[in-house]
Amino acid sequence: MKKQDQMPEVEINSITKRFLTIAGATLSLASLVLAGQNNPAKSGAWSGVLVTSACNADEAFNESPECLKNVPGAKIALYDDTNRVMYSLEPQDKVAGHLGDTVTIRGALDEDTIHVASTEPMSIGLAVGQKAPNFSLRDEFGHVQTLETLKGANGTVLLFFRSADW
Repeated sequence: MKKQDQMPEVEINSITKRFLTIAGATLSLASLVLAGQNNPAKSGAWSGVLVTSACNADEAFNESPECLKNVPGAKIALYDDTNRVMYSLEPQDKVAGHLGDTVTIRGALDEDTIHVASTEPMSIGLAVGQKAPNFSLRDEFGHVQTLETLKGANGTVLLFFRSADW
């Protein structure tokens, strides 16, 4: 190769730097786009008690009366006592006036915020007079129990409760 056909070293370094800069910027932008796509909002339903956001999960777990008071500047949050998590709720108008209520919130979870689609009172158990569905479960001794095996002469009261260490 003749000397005149060779590109100066400075020009090659400049072209290489530009290429690497553009490639790096493109990869960075692509990773940001992909990161946004890998964290879509999760649709579902969450149940718990509506408390003030000025309250933390420990206070809500201990049923502090302070969690049920309107606090200026605070918002209403959902405390899920199943996993001891506080969720922010948006928009607030969907939960306004329900502080202290036990509810089921339907919507989309984005990090720690539920985008509320609907709010309904949470119901636990059967309505008065409603017949219990048939079931079959093993008791602590391994014996199969059904609605029929537990029925007494005057009816049956069946309670399920979770232990404090769940």
